Amino acid sequence: MFIYLSKKIAIPNGVRLKCVSWNSEQGWIACGGDNGLLKVLKLESATPTKDAKAKGGPAASNLSMNQTLEGHNGSVMVVNWNENYRKLTTSDQYGLIIVWMLHKGMWFEEMINNRNKSVVRDMKWTSDGQKICIVYEDGAVIVGSVDGNRLWGKELALSLALVEWSPDGRMVLFCTVQGEVHLYDCNGNAITKLP
Repeated sequence: MFIYLSKKIAIPNGVRLKCVSWNSEQGWIACGGDNGLLKVLKLESATPTKDAKAKGGPAASNLSMNQTLEGHNGSVMVVNWNENYRKLTTSDQYGLIIVWMLHKGMWFEEMINNRNKSVVRDMKWTSDGQKICIVYEDGAVIVGSVDGNRLWGKELALSLALVEWSPDGRMVLFCTVQGEVHLYDCNGNAITKLP
């Protein structure tokens, strides 16, 4: 089976996009870019018409939502969905993190955090959506819960670039800008450096 999506979405004033994330469970797309641009789109797919099916053509698709979210001043660098709890987490070039929630069909700020020390390089939710791991360029790591509580924080002597949870949420991988991969348990204890 093959799936093909083609939808041209206008970005205002030719603003450069820096990141995009697709919530495949609910059909949301988040686009972040320069000057604090953050758009949330919802793609609605109609069932194919008889003519489209006969010709092997695609179903028509429309945007049921095209909302611009305001709150970031710098370029939005990271966007990440928590599909289980219908939350969107975003961060900009100044380190400002905003957690957005869907309420009555519109996206609103639920929580704001700014460490004021470094830039967020990456953030990922566990597959069950219970925890988020945020990694900063200066080596700081913060793990928080979906309800906004800080579970633990650690300063690693690493220049961090990426983070990823294991599928069961019991381990977390940290990748550095030098290409090193470090494995930690879910409580922040080092396990090993991978070759």
